[in-house]
Amino acid sequence: QVQLVESGGGWVQAGGSLRLSCAASGRTFSGHAMGWFRQAPGKEREFVGAIIWSGGSTLYADSVKGRFTISRDNAKNTMYLQMISLKPEDTAVYFCAATNKRTILLGSAGKYDYWGQGTQVTVSS
Repeated sequence: QVQLVESGGGWVQAGGSLRLSCAASGRTFSGHAMGWFRQAPGKEREFVGAIIWSGGSTLYADSVKGRFTISRDNAKNTMYLQMISLKPEDTAVYFCAATNKRTILLGSAGKYDYWGQGTQVTVSS
């Protein structure tokens, strides 16, 4: 089992920045590729980005490419989502997720095995 806890959400004006963290405990953090998803009210959960176990490869949704950056620190058992140039449409609950696969970048929520509880990000115009 892997337990995931997100933090760093909050309120920010459009154009601002936030950095989310996802702290993992339980099984070896480096044994998992990870992902970020988000869900706005009334909408389905949406893929944001993913990172393999080493951090050497990432994948992003087109809607965040160039604005969001995923990284991880395996020594700290933590994954990050740096968000810049935030837009009101980025407002959502952001979730981190882990898969038991190490080297595959997954864009489908159903492929992930473990989830955090989410952290709210609100971007005002």
